[in-house]
Amino acid sequence: MKKQPKRISNLLKDLHKTRRKGLAWLIDPDKLSDTQHFISKFQWVKDSGLELIFVGGSHLSKDNFQSVVEAIRKIAGKIPVVIFPGSQMQLSDKADGILFLSLISGRNPEFLIGQQVAAAPIVLSMGIEVLPTAYLLVNDGEITSVHAISQTLPIPNSKPQLAKATALAGHFLGMKYLFLDAGSGAKTPVSTEVIRLIKKSISSPLIVGGGIDSMEKLKSGFDAGADLIVLGNTIEKDPDFLAEVLDYKIWYNLSLNVN
Repeated sequence: MKKQPKRISNLLKDLHKTRRKGLAWLIDPDKLSDTQHFISKFQWVKDSGLELIFVGGSHLSKDNFQSVVEAIRKIAGKIPVVIFPGSQMQLSDKADGILFLSLISGRNPEFLIGQQVAAAPIVLSMGIEVLPTAYLLVNDGEITSVHAISQTLPIPNSKPQLAKATALAGHFLGMKYLFLDAGSGAKTPVSTEVIRLIKKSISSPLIVGGGIDSMEKLKSGFDAGADLIVLGNTIEKDPDFLAEVLDYKIWYNLSLNVN
């Protein structure tokens, strides 16, 4: 097993420390059947300025996972490719790292610790960078695919104190990163109130995703305190949106130096 440098954790910690903002693209393997077309269409991504590319989803299938990761590697260039696992079957030593998630917003032991126990020896043998991450599902009550698969309910946006207490529990348990997710395809993202409250309470890199399908929602997430925002379905539907948000991110980070 080759020990990997802490490339991804250093990137996330740097975003958090400097108040700069980062963007990640989450690619769902189930929606990538033609890898050659994908490689041809997204060759430009390696020069885009994305901080990370996540790969994974809430499904349990692993049929094409390895080939998808290999295809993403071909368009990523120097951008780290990070597994966002829906289960212990979504693993690949071709990735640079893995978000080792515990779904602490739910009470299903399979996703709190069960899948992690099954995956841990395999992850160790792969030698990729491991990022211990507290994973919270937060939205306005929508039941998205991740909720259905995990058999858990999201924390309501209307219960920010509950979201804060849950995030604090993950922090005190030693999880180094927080991921607030409304779920793939959610109509409303994690509320700015929840993001702000957790940002004020916990000094850890904060990742936010799900339901961010407009510039307005992206700006609100950044302003509320997200260090890294994750985009998914919107990029698949409209690749031009990625270019737009990347331009905004560059402007935002440059404005920090001016101020």
